[in-house]
Amino acid sequence: MDRTLVLLKPDAVQRGLIGDLLSRIEGRGLKLAAMKLIQIDEALARRHYASHEGKSFFPGLIDFITTGPVVAIVVQGPNAVEAVRTTMGVTNPLEASPGTIRGDFALTIAFNLVHGSDSEESASSEIDLFFTPNEIIDYERDIDRWILE
Repeated sequence: MDRTLVLLKPDAVQRGLIGDLLSRIEGRGLKLAAMKLIQIDEALARRHYASHEGKSFFPGLIDFITTGPVVAIVVQGPNAVEAVRTTMGVTNPLEASPGTIRGDFALTIAFNLVHGSDSEESASSEIDLFFTPNEIIDYERDIDRWILE
């Protein structure tokens, strides 16, 4: 089963949207395999956003993600990366489709509520940044037979 990392960013936490956003992910049929509320420090933020280092928006990414608590989640399911990214909507909320997290809850790129890994490779490395293997739980849900082939 595929896994991906989801971060509910400081704006989602501050706006009290954790439950709504988790509901979107679970309602899709994806399973939560790990979850914790954390405060990202600058060192972790720099490792997480390393692929953007040197870009003009990099300092803003670091500043924002370290402003408040974040909910880090390992999400599991078939094609988890693609399923989460579709559920989130495109980066610019004004271009995101209605029914997506960003399309329904966000107005600007700077405050777009959620991060999801963009590939299976980045999902694996991002999960390793935020979770140890013993924090990730693999379990069966009774409803999976109604969701998965």
